[in-house]
Parts: sequence; C-alpha cells; structure tokens
Amino acid sequence: MSNWFVYLLECSDGTFYTGITTDIDRRVEEHNNGPKGAKYTKARRPVHLVYQETCATRSQAGQREYALRKLSRTEKIKLGKKT
Repeated sequence: MSNWFVYLLECSDGTFYTGITTDIDRRVEEHNNGPKGAKYTKARRPVHLVYQETCATRSQAGQREYALRKLSRTEKIKLGKKT
C-alpha cells in the first residue's frame, strides 16, 4: 500500500496549483521540466512546493485536493507558511 500526497505549488506568476501524487519529488520535477507536467504549470515555470500532506488512500487525497482548491488565495498563503 502506497501513501498518497496532496501538494500545493506556487507558480512563477504567484498563482497556486494543487494536485495529488504518490511521489512528490518526481511530480514537482515533472511540473518543472518534464512533458508530463500539468498544462497549467507548463506556462508558469518554475514552480516550487509550498505545502504537502499525506493521505492513506487516493480517495482521501482527492477529497483533500478538492478542499484545498476551494481555499482563498490568503488561506493558501497561510497554509504554505506553516511548513
């Protein structure tokens, strides 16, 4: 059983991107350099990781991702400063 991670990236234009993965380092690398990065982040490179949390299942990670996406910009900034 692998852990799932929810992550929050800050893009070069100051916007945020939220996603889920089983390998944080690989996924951030993909967002910055690889062809498998999200379309949103490809135009806003470089991105850097500002927040992550671990979830037991993909379903839980997806639910948490949805909740993070609904946060205001101010709340996302505060969340990123906690780490």
